[in-house]
Amino acid sequence: MRKLVLTNDGSHTVYDDERKAHFHSIHGAITESLHVFIENGLKRVATKEYPLSVLEIGFGTGLNAFLTYLYESKLISSGIEYTAIENDPIPLDLVDQLNYSSLIPTGMSDLSIMDLHQLPWNQKLVLNSHFTLQKIKADFQSWQCDEKFDVVYMDAFAPEDQPELWTFDTFVKLSKMMRQGGLLTTYCAKGNFRRTLKSAGFITESLPGPPGKREMTIGLKL
Repeated sequence: MRKLVLTNDGSHTVYDDERKAHFHSIHGAITESLHVFIENGLKRVATKEYPLSVLEIGFGTGLNAFLTYLYESKLISSGIEYTAIENDPIPLDLVDQLNYSSLIPTGMSDLSIMDLHQLPWNQKLVLNSHFTLQKIKADFQSWQCDEKFDVVYMDAFAPEDQPELWTFDTFVKLSKMMRQGGLLTTYCAKGNFRRTLKSAGFITESLPGPPGKREMTIGLKL
């Protein structure tokens, strides 16, 4: 069972009753996504001269993809190729209730959050001249990919709620999927996670977290 929850910045998140976990921070879903994935992820690698390749672990509500689509034209002239992997999509009747599109300034986007969810899975789709989206419906552990990514949005449920996605093997696999100098960004700041990330070959850095969290983590692939 999944249900909507209003967070402190007025944007929705989804609560998963089976995992007893929220998809986003209750202190502000949009605020968290902008801070962790746009400001401390996308913007840090926005100087690339070739199309920037982004991988999101956990498409979820589609918020990270939506915000990346909105902000990429201001940041990255070379464009973005965005891939998101999700094994358990949320139902469209729940998507229809999400308020993200209504919180975006009028005229800023020609795309709604529902538009993203209604796009077919497992196809690379050109949304405009600067943005390509591919949603992969699969389990990350079994998914294979030859593409190399510049940025990884690690936005799975927290380690205690989805431990299978926070293992040494996961981050070794992600490292192999990333270009040299690629950046992994996540809201997670747990010591065990950081040690695992380091052991998988990343240089880690702690940064100030979004509201409600003291720290977040980025990892640079050597």
